[in-house]
Amino acid sequence: MTQFSSRTADIRAAAKHHDGQAEPLLAVLLADLFQIDARHVAINRDQYSLNSLNGFFDTADGAFFFKFHQEEGEEQMSGEYYRADILARAGLPVDQAVYTSTLPGEQILVYRRRTDPRFSDVLRALDLDDHPGRCAAAVSAEATLSDRVTEIYRQTLHPITPAHSQSEPVHRLFFERLIDPVTGAYPGGRLNGFYVGQSFAFPGVTLSWDEFAGARFVVNGVAYRHSIGELFDLAYRRLNPARLADAGGVVAHGDAHNANVWYSEGQGGPSLSFFDPAFAGEHVPSLLAEVKTTFHNIIAHPLWLYDPEEVAKRYTATATHRDGTLAIETDWALTPVREDLLRVKAERAWRPLLQDLRDRNLLPADWRDVIRLGLFLCPTLVMNLRAGSGRHNPISSAIGFANAVRVGSEPDDGTDFVTAFLDSIEPR
Repeated sequence: MTQFSSRTADIRAAAKHHDGQAEPLLAVLLADLFQIDARHVAINRDQYSLNSLNGFFDTADGAFFFKFHQEEGEEQMSGEYYRADILARAGLPVDQAVYTSTLPGEQILVYRRRTDPRFSDVLRALDLDDHPGRCAAAVSAEATLSDRVTEIYRQTLHPITPAHSQSEPVHRLFFERLIDPVTGAYPGGRLNGFYVGQSFAFPGVTLSWDEFAGARFVVNGVAYRHSIGELFDLAYRRLNPARLADAGGVVAHGDAHNANVWYSEGQGGPSLSFFDPAFAGEHVPSLLAEVKTTFHNIIAHPLWLYDPEEVAKRYTATATHRDGTLAIETDWALTPVREDLLRVKAERAWRPLLQDLRDRNLLPADWRDVIRLGLFLCPTLVMNLRAGSGRHNPISSAIGFANAVRVGSEPDDGTDFVTAFLDSIEPR
């Protein structure tokens, strides 16, 4: 087990150099794991695969697509991650892998190669060229999938214990990125590695961690109740897996961002299907089930999270810091297709789910806070948003942290598109 985990880490490191050294190593690994002769191995340079490596290869038996996933600290964890059978048994559309390795820290999937695009690629094209007919088809496909997901949530919603919640791998996308994976110390994990003690450069101002974490945010004239530091503290307390049992659990993919969704054209119109259910579960806390899809498929676009180089060419952002307040002005906004997708997510997924929770006396009074804190952790801990730490620049960093606060905190006064979204899903 240690041997394979070390070799896949070596492959990930080699792939960053784009010099052809990783592909032969990957072919050998596939042969050792699955006894297959992988030829023409090609690694995909993919902006959406923030914590994974994927690509293609051929064998005498046909063409295949591979993906393997790694989270910091997962070498300390164990468990079965790729449980597509859970989703299939529940009746959700999911592509099944033909080969699977679930070694802790390095989970590898091999699928039959498809010619279908991922939904993420379809929508990115629509962000850049708002074609009305294609937008309508994409939104219709999302509505159909959301209806099916909602039906499964309704069928599988059930009370869960703290132990049920704690057993679900979905928390590795949220709470476990706040803490040290071995000791449980807070702040730890990505929060500590990305931000604590670092500097934050925005157009017009550079702040220390203490200045940044304690600053009150004003975004486009709207003041927000909580600072970045307060939001991390609130998330640490409220998104503890044991506390999330209060809203019951459902069968869910848990990480169905659109780079994990196929877009298939058919005679009846386009349809969507899942793959790579790395965090699927039978007891996924209900208020987390749709968080990743809501953020990563809608609010993370257009461009700012996954294409920071491009966003600096298309949008502006300025920042000022005075008397403990960080004011950010930006012309970034959702595109029409993302606005339509947010409406679908509200009407077809969140509102029915929250109504079912209320009808079954499973809806906590602070449900808005839980959703907001989950949304807040999506951008801040999926990748380092600091300018100069990776791909992000001062403009994309300013937009990113502005959006993180907008999703995480209620405004002191006034409203914004996130508050309007939450108002629209309030159950009766």
